[in-house]
Amino acid sequence: MPAYLLLVLAILTRVVPHHGWLNFTAVGGALLYFGARRPRREMLAPMAALMVTDYCLTVFAYHYSFEWKFYVTTWAWYLAVMALGYILLKSKTTWLRAGAAAILGPTSFWLISNYSVWVGGTMYPRTLGGLATCYAAAIPFYRNDLVATAIVVGVAFGVPVLVRKLGPERDTNALAVR
Repeated sequence: MPAYLLLVLAILTRVVPHHGWLNFTAVGGALLYFGARRPRREMLAPMAALMVTDYCLTVFAYHYSFEWKFYVTTWAWYLAVMALGYILLKSKTTWLRAGAAAILGPTSFWLISNYSVWVGGTMYPRTLGGLATCYAAAIPFYRNDLVATAIVVGVAFGVPVLVRKLGPERDTNALAVR
């Protein structure tokens, strides 16, 4: 259930208007958690939900025509980051693995999506300088994605551990009839 709640949070953070330093979403962290905590057969649910969100944002919020070919890279990344969560965090979740996932998720999106923009778009010249400019222009988004993913991963994986450690000690002798 927490994985689906994080998915809803991820969608809400995408559709609620944000400005300045608040311009980040919970998508990466939610997908990492989903990959780590849900069976692989359920991974189509977040895919479908995020694909619908991409469509609605494009058409209704940004008022552009929707062309699925511009989203293939993003949709492939959704699957890849869930796989990353599955590989790194499913069997054993440590702070080191969670930290690595929180860095690898946003970094892979920044690298892949901006390369895709540079190759497939007309905003930047197809030169090494154009590629560098494309990546540099995306640094604020990358920074926000790193922060958001670290927060979501830290809370999603850390709070249950903290609750277990700070919870009341279970004394089996206290339950015995005296």
